[in-house]
Amino acid sequence: MNETEVIQTTRQWLERAVIGLNLCPFAKAAYGKQRVRFTVSAATNDEALLDDLILALQDLHAADPSQCETTLLIHPAALTDFLDYNDFLDAADAALDALGLTGVIQVASFHPQYQFAGTEPEDIENCTNRSPYPLLHLLREDSIEKAVQTYPDVDDIPQRNIETLQRLGPAGWARCLATDKT
Repeated sequence: MNETEVIQTTRQWLERAVIGLNLCPFAKAAYGKQRVRFTVSAATNDEALLDDLILALQDLHAADPSQCETTLLIHPAALTDFLDYNDFLDAADAALDALGLTGVIQVASFHPQYQFAGTEPEDIENCTNRSPYPLLHLLREDSIEKAVQTYPDVDDIPQRNIETLQRLGPAGWARCLATDKT
């Protein structure tokens, strides 16, 4: 798949699942204002991905928040195994720390095989963090704080998402993501 297709598929997931199902009530505003940067990494290993992550973190930090609020670093050819991806998150946190960006930017994790601790791979609640490709979502802490202040019952979001996905079920989730929605 080429970069354009990767971004298009990721946009579709963002629009239909994340925003469409309101899995993240904060995503709609940033996306609607075109403040989400989609970056595709050509990395095929964790070392190259770490280099791309560092650049993406620096770019997001340097960008005007009114132009770019968040970045999706999509890496379709690197860390395709979830356990390897999950291990890489420690390196992502170390990069934040080394750049002095801890508390300024945070990294949220999404993967096609995402699995929360204590769940089975097929459990529907895992879909809250399942994306079409492995990706690292880079978020400005200031943006999160502002969004949280305006949203009631932030602590209820994870449980509400689980309930939404349980109502939808695996077949409904698949329909939500299908390219042809007929």
